[in-house]
Amino acid sequence: MEITELQRDLAATFRWTARLNMHEGVANHFSACVPGSTTNFYVNKAGIHFSQIKASDLILVTKENIDDLKNKPDLIDPTAINIHGTIHQKVPHAKCIFHVHSKFATALSTLKDPIMKPIDQNTMIFYNRVSVFNEFGGLGFEDESIKMANALGNKQHMLLANHGIITTGETIAEGFNYLYYFERAAETYLTALSTNKELNIVSDDVAEKTAQETANYPIDLAKLHLQQIRLILDKEEPEYKN
Repeated sequence: MEITELQRDLAATFRWTARLNMHEGVANHFSACVPGSTTNFYVNKAGIHFSQIKASDLILVTKENIDDLKNKPDLIDPTAINIHGTIHQKVPHAKCIFHVHSKFATALSTLKDPIMKPIDQNTMIFYNRVSVFNEFGGLGFEDESIKMANALGNKQHMLLANHGIITTGETIAEGFNYLYYFERAAETYLTALSTNKELNIVSDDVAEKTAQETANYPIDLAKLHLQQIRLILDKEEPEYKN
């Protein structure tokens, strides 16, 4: 089967996530729907470190083969196929899904109140745009993944209490860009909290205005971000495209 640019874009995000040290062994997973579908999607093959993933390591899941693939844990991680399969099915706007247990997002998820206050431009990106799944009940198998999908609802992103983060996007570039900036926002927020000084929190109006301005920016910064990542990988790790 011919490798698509969708697969190459997704493979590039795995490689870059590894460079950012936001991977976790051979766990965690990203997915992207085939254009025009909310049920057919690519997801990473089980057991491959993010730094080694190639475009050909992304497995196509369809409504015809998903049940069979759920019985092949050596091919696709069972939590991956349940979380991504369920969210893609139940939350149509989540066309691309990124899930990690990165250091700062996960630390944030352990707080009793994990919602970031709007204290800088990056935290404002996520103002009122993140749901919190507060019912951690174990690994993301079928029952847990249904609860996750329901908790995401009409929000774009979801903090999984005591677990990690899920960001989504209409495109791979958008979903990954949100993942990148969520981790940076969480780092800034937790660093600010660690000072034990009073936070300078902006007003709700300013936070919402900034979030909207970022989302409607005149140029597509997410697309440019991914293009630059691929240019670097084309020179330094060209095998990601294979």
